[in-house]
Formats: sequence, structure tokens, C-alpha cells
Amino acid sequence: MFRLILQDPEVYEIDLLGSDEAQLVKISQDLGLNLNLDEMKRIREYFRKIGRNPTDIELQSLGQAWSEHCCYKSSKYYLKKYLLGFRPGYVISTSDDAGVVEFDEEHAYVVAFESHNHPSAIEPYGGAATGIGGILRDVVCMGAQPVALADPLFFGNPDTERERLPRGTKHPLYLLSGVVAGIRDYGNRVGIPTVAGMVFFDESYLTNCLVNVGCVGIVRKENIIPSRVGGTGEIIILAGGATGRDGIHGVTFASAELDEKSEEESRGAVQLGDPIMKEPLIHACLEAVENGLVSGMKDLGGGGLSGAVGEMSLAGNCGAEVWLEKVHLKEEGMKPWEIWISESQERMLLSVRPQHVDEVLYIFSKWDVPARIIGVTTEDRRLRVYWEGRLIYDMDIEFVSAGVEYCRDYRVEKRGSEGEDEVRDFGNYEEIIMRMLSHPNVASKEWIVRQYDHEVRASTILKPLQGVIGFETHGDAAVIRPTESMKGIAITADVNPWMTSVDPFWGSASSFDEMVRNLVAVNSHPHSFVDCLNFGNPEKPERMGEFVESVKALGWMSKEFGIPVVSGNVSFYNETPYGAIAPTPSLIGIGILDDIRDAISSEFKREGSAVILVGETRAEFGGSLYSKVTGIESLSVPKTDPERLKNYADAMLSAFRSFRIFACHDVSMGGIAVALAEMAFGARFGFEASLKDFVELFSESNTRWIVEIDERDALDFIDFMSERGCRAEKIGVTGGDVLDYGITSLELDAAEEKWRKGFSRFLG
Repeated sequence: MFRLILQDPEVYEIDLLGSDEAQLVKISQDLGLNLNLDEMKRIREYFRKIGRNPTDIELQSLGQAWSEHCCYKSSKYYLKKYLLGFRPGYVISTSDDAGVVEFDEEHAYVVAFESHNHPSAIEPYGGAATGIGGILRDVVCMGAQPVALADPLFFGNPDTERERLPRGTKHPLYLLSGVVAGIRDYGNRVGIPTVAGMVFFDESYLTNCLVNVGCVGIVRKENIIPSRVGGTGEIIILAGGATGRDGIHGVTFASAELDEKSEEESRGAVQLGDPIMKEPLIHACLEAVENGLVSGMKDLGGGGLSGAVGEMSLAGNCGAEVWLEKVHLKEEGMKPWEIWISESQERMLLSVRPQHVDEVLYIFSKWDVPARIIGVTTEDRRLRVYWEGRLIYDMDIEFVSAGVEYCRDYRVEKRGSEGEDEVRDFGNYEEIIMRMLSHPNVASKEWIVRQYDHEVRASTILKPLQGVIGFETHGDAAVIRPTESMKGIAITADVNPWMTSVDPFWGSASSFDEMVRNLVAVNSHPHSFVDCLNFGNPEKPERMGEFVESVKALGWMSKEFGIPVVSGNVSFYNETPYGAIAPTPSLIGIGILDDIRDAISSEFKREGSAVILVGETRAEFGGSLYSKVTGIESLSVPKTDPERLKNYADAMLSAFRSFRIFACHDVSMGGIAVALAEMAFGARFGFEASLKDFVELFSESNTRWIVEIDERDALDFIDFMSERGCRAEKIGVTGGDVLDYGITSLELDAAEEKWRKGFSRFLG
């Protein structure tokens, strides 16, 4: 089936035209393409029409371009149907490597969100580090300076006994330590602050952890660069690190389930990051952009040169010629197909007009960053690749880059009837609250946050840890100041996989609600969001059903509330023979503050203040922390409504302008019990509340906040909210050394110790 057609290095002709169905499947397996029979038959038909067999480099290119990771073949039908299409006038671009959104008259912010799940499960340090490197490039290739990073992370339970680990699976604490170290070392060395994120533990992530990484950048509007070539006759320049054998088949590896052999067989698919190269590469790219020398730019992520050249050319309605021997290599003897699809890190592709080439090359030389001319754009919408003067690749770009699209069958599984709920009052509230505060999904993440430099660049106004120095608590969102003006950007990361496991629709809607609540809590106007949709194998109808329900919910909330999704990522095949992950539609929300000096943090500020609950509390315990610590089964995932959420958000932001609000914190995991405790921990004093039952104490109903306000303004605040159709009630006052909930109480110091040591106790 394979016939050598060139010598030194080897290029093979693959006998596709003479292959039967069984042989087509074997070719896909032998070449590591991860393409199914139908896709291989489509490729065979294409080459039958042009009258020849493909070369190995052509088939490898199709394997990358048609992977789930690159072409979204299982998701784009439903994304277009339910989620995409809502685009307010302030959104500049949603079709490039990152979303571009107006910030002020002169600037736009750029935001991107990606997954690096499979590589991190195999090699946590390198997988997470290259995830950060890749998301930085997505922002830089739009011409933007990165200003902040975010990292939602998901692992198996930290107390998992090692004897229970399935074969080929690493312990969650090993994965966590490696991932945090990779994010820490890469982000800190490049000098971009990690200001937001989350860490979530659940049994479903035991054999397939998730590492989601986001980045926000800032760019002057005139410097925005598209991810496409500017026209024909432009010079293609490859800049950055050398190309090696690391990262080969990275996207096909990410488009299949993990199993016990993945550690051995797929390690070469994990890229090797180099933050010391990345930092000057960022400077050189941005200097070339600021000088008006670049027509288009794209990072080399999934599929390497194969993906970047084809996608840039197709977007620019052009073709291209590439001279592969011009590529700077890490090692000798690499085959052309390896060079073409390698996903080696720290590389950028630039499209430059001929008259600007020398100046661009000089800039990269000045920054000591390798840059080489490797090709030119053409008129005919074909991509031709040469090796030492010989044509080894010649295909229509649209056939390669457009990929395939499926409308996969799906099945929505009902977990049962809500009337079957076992929710009941267990009493013993003090013990339950203590268990909640020490739960690893609630307990202090200071051990992680302190490893990240969240203050580098000196623009982090509201930090991820907030409160009295040395006794900080968790904030709802971070706030950064990206320009010299007083205008700010709020950043939060949210999802509750326990809720999405019970009900993917209402769980996803609840995650959107929490994202909005966190942005509002710091006094920012919700402006846009990005998503990273992590799910199991889309070829299984029940997994596809989870995805479709989640996308429906996010689309409904987005369009009705009025903030757009501006970029995103779909990560399928997060599944092993031991099971699939919980549906995990991670969200990063972006809010705008007109004046950073008006930002509100989460900790109580003074004793004797009124404590106000905004919002309505119901007996909704599906996917709640109460259900986890008590062992009950509840299907009543908290409901939400985008119009009600919008009304409450607008009323809260209006109240912040009308009253002096000392502190604000959203009510989420653990309900009011945890929210009040967290506000107290950062203040070093307690509160006296008047809660009446376990529902008021532990419910996780949506669209609720705790507000601290001067006692003299409390009634006026409540009336203000009521006039706008929003429920608000005074539930207590601040002060003392006790967490007094009315129906139970805890000593502040004892509760805080449980919270601060709840996670670190697993670290030994």
C-alpha cells in the first residue's frame, strides 16, 4: 500500500485508489490519521477525480485538518444552530483565533479559551505549560499584548486511594502538582499574571483530567491583525522556535479517547514549551505589528504548518507555495510530513508584503528570534508544498481546510423525576458547615494562587485573594487595568459540573448565571464571554445529548441576557474505558468597569454593618454541596431565567451607583452558609444572622448576592431593589468572633482553620 517515490528523506505514495474498505481503515490506523472509513472514502474519491494517489504528507495533512480538534466536525452544526450568531455592535471579530471586542474608543480587548486536556493527562507539567503557551499565541496573533491568564482545572478526588487507580492513570495530586507547576513556570517566566480560574474535584475526572486555559489581551484598534493572508504575492515567514518531532499527531491524539496505552503510545504528541523563547517572540511580533509591517498572523497550534498555512490562505481567498526545506529544524533527518504537521511550540506564521520583508526579518533578528521565509501566497486557492524543488503536496485548500461536518444523533437521558428527591433536613448544621468548608471544592486554594504571579505588570487591581493581608479570602472576579485610563476589565471563570451531571441544560444555565453574578459582584457590567466545552465521546448519543443540551442552555442565556460568546473551544473524547467526564462547559466571563476605583471586593469591611440578601431562595439542591456532604439524591438543579437575571444585574449595578456598598459576594456552592463564612474569613470578624431553616442555609438557588451596607442605608437599599422588582432582605449584621447563622453557630477561628487547611491537608 505504501510506495517510496522520493529518496532522502522518504516520501511515500499511498495506494488509496487500489484499496478496499478494510485497507482504507488500516491505512488510517498505520499512519495515525484517526479518520473513519467514511472520511477515508471521501479522500479516496477526491484523488480518484484528480487521477492519482496521495503522498503520505497529503494524507497526514488531511488527518490533522479533519480531526475533531481542528474542524469541529461533530459540534459546529449544533453550535451554529443554538449558540452562535448573536453579535452586538461592540463585537469586532469572532471568526479569528480569538474574540476581539471593543474596550474604549481607541482599544479592543482580545480573549481566547482553549483546552489542553489529553496532553496534561499524559505529561501534566509540559501539557499545562504548552497550554499556556498556545493561548498566549492566540492572543498575540491578533496583534494584542496579553495582560491576564485564567485557568479552570478539573481533577479526580484528591483522597483517591492509590490502589483504586486504573492501570495507566496518574494520581490526581500528582496531576494537580504538575499542572500547577507548568502554569506557574510558564506564566511567571513570560511575565503575564494568572488572575482567575477554578479548581474542581470529582470522581469523573480520575482518568481524564481537564486543563482549560484562557487569556485576555489589549490592542489598539488600528493594530488588530486578522488570522489570514492579506492577498496574493505576499511572503510567508515562519518565526520563533525550531521545528521538531514533539507534538506530532497532537490533534489526532486529542480527538480520541484515552486508554491505558496512551502514556506509552502518545507521549510524542505532547509538545515541549519554551517560555524563554516565547517572551522575545511576543515582543518581536508586536513590534512588527505596531510598525504596520504585517498583513496577517497566526500561531502554529493544532496541525502545525499544515493547519496554519491552509487556514490563513483559505481565509484570505488565496493559495500558497511552501518550500519545506527552508524550515528551521531541531534535529536532522526529519521527514517532510513530520515537518509539515509538527506542533512544536513558540512558532508564529506571518504574511508580509514583499517591501516589508527585510524590516520584519531585522526586527526578529534584533530580538534574537529565528525567522525565515518559507513560502509565498498565490492566486489559485491551491496549496503546493515543495521539498528540494520537488512537488510533494498539491491539493485544493478548501477541500483540506473546510473539513467535514456531522449532524450526529443524540439522546437526552432523564435522570428521573424531580418528585423523587430525597432532600430532607439532617439537622446537625454545625458539622455539615464544617464539612462544607473543608471540602476541597470550597476550601482555600491559597496554595495554588500564591504560586502564580498575579501582580506582574502591575495592573491587577482586584486580586484573586481579597481581604486583610495574611488572611485573604476568595474573590468573585479579578479586575485588571489594561490601559492608562481608569477603565477596567473584570475576569471570572465558572462552571458547576455537579449540576451539569444531574441536568446538562439547567446546570449549564446555572453556570452562566454564576458567571454573571461574579462579574456583577465586583461592580462590572457583563460584556462578553468565552466557552471551553468539555465532553465525552460525541459518537455516543448520550454524550452528544449532554453537549446539545448544554449548548442550547448557553445560547438561550446568552441571547436573552444580551452578552455574546466571542470565542471558544470544543473538547470531545474526554473519556476512557472507565467512563466519561462530567459535562463541563467552562466559561470565562468578561465585565467592564467604567472606573476601577469603584471595584467591590468580597470580604466584610466593618463591624456593625447590615448584611442584605438579594434574590430568592428555593428548595433547589440538585448538584449542590449539601447533597454531596449528606449523600442525598436530588434532581432539582437550580433554575434560572435570563430576563430575571438581567433585571437583577441591572438593579444591583444601579444600586452600586446609588449607595456605598462595602462588600458583595455571590451565593453559590454551599449556599449562604459558605458565602457568609468566606466574607468573614477575609475580614477577621464574624456576623450575626437570622436564618430559619436548612433551605435558607444551604440552598444554591441562582441570582443571589450577599451585600454589606451601612445600617443606616439598609432600608433604603431594600426599597430601591423592591422598586425594580427585585427581592432584598436584611438577614444580619457584621461583627464579633462567631459565625452566628441564627439556627446554628461556629467559632470563627475554628471554622477558618477548617477552610484554610481543607485543601492543603491532602498535600502532606
